[in-house]
Amino acid sequence: MEKELLKKKFGLPPMPPIGQSGQKKREMIRKRDYTPVPWDTYFEKKQQVKLDSDVFMVYSCGQEGPVVLLLHGGGFSALTFALLTSQMTSMVKCRCVALDLRGHGDTTTSDDEDLSAEQMSSDVGRVVEALFLEEEGPPPIILVGHSMGGAIAVHTAVRGLIPSLIGLAVIDVVEGTAMDALNSMQSFLRGRPKTFDSMDKAIEWAVRSGQIRNVDSARVSMVGQLKSCGRDMTGTEELSQSSDSSVIKEEEEEEECDSQSSSSLPPPSSLPPPGPSSISSPSSLSPSSMPPPSSSPKYTWRINLSETEVFWKGWFEGLSNKFLSCSAPKMLILAGHDRLDKDLTIGQMQGKFQMNLLPQSGHAVHEDVPDKVAEILASFMLRHRVAEPQDGFERPMPGC
Repeated sequence: MEKELLKKKFGLPPMPPIGQSGQKKREMIRKRDYTPVPWDTYFEKKQQVKLDSDVFMVYSCGQEGPVVLLLHGGGFSALTFALLTSQMTSMVKCRCVALDLRGHGDTTTSDDEDLSAEQMSSDVGRVVEALFLEEEGPPPIILVGHSMGGAIAVHTAVRGLIPSLIGLAVIDVVEGTAMDALNSMQSFLRGRPKTFDSMDKAIEWAVRSGQIRNVDSARVSMVGQLKSCGRDMTGTEELSQSSDSSVIKEEEEEEECDSQSSSSLPPPSSLPPPGPSSISSPSSLSPSSMPPPSSSPKYTWRINLSETEVFWKGWFEGLSNKFLSCSAPKMLILAGHDRLDKDLTIGQMQGKFQMNLLPQSGHAVHEDVPDKVAEILASFMLRHRVAEPQDGFERPMPGC
């Protein structure tokens, strides 16, 4: 009785019945679905752009307005922009076009190993020309690139390969920090699992390791990063043929992976973003700390990023000055202010470009918080009066 009076007097919360707190905590554990999701959940159209012996895969969404051309980072694919395109087209009238770059996704070329900035930026220009060949002229285009794709976007803009360019947005890539990170990239790449026993396990690894923090995005994005072992088929091709793609499997967030699986998860750590365009610290994992692969893994990475090292320096060297020299309106979206180098700091203070920080996200900013990145891009288009808002969308105050 005395304890009850003290609780009422001091406003102490009642104690839970003995033996029930653990059970309730267990019941509250959030379950996650790691089942892969097909591309047409978010995109409206998928088409091949054939240029001589090269075939580039393009995904699109939206019917009117300027074209937002999206270029993914190293190791990613066009599907990395799935959630972003869906969000953006609901905010402003625009056409989102995401491209699988050379050597990535479902794009196949006569030389998939030539990932130089010159070659890939030329590819972008050729694809744009072919896409809008039947129109009177290329529509107004805003180039948006993430990481390596951001570097390619800058190279494309500087070379004048898109005459109708009206805007340039770069997501989480800065010359200084990117160049500093190159020395540790091979170490990071060696720390990743080489194979996965299932697509579900690959998606789970991406989420738990921190490569992609948004489960919904990982379920569609990781499919484009993998290919089937022993079969000449990419993840997206296999998913489209799989009759089991609609089966839903729920796994508890705290459940441990099978120790025999090649996709077993590493202990909690601050893993850096994937690919040579990473700008974080290297992984603390070593190959010896990873469990042995199973006898018949089903999936591996679509592209071996370790073999692209010869091109890394060419992607990022001189990037800041190239970015600042572009005459089109520019924007930089970063996961943290620490990524800003000296040249860009001076340029930002002089008002040469708009900068937005989203510190709650990881390197894959557009996947982790697609709604916020969509708002930033939509507001950027409205601010420069190149697009019209959809009903009900109100432009938020610009970030800085």
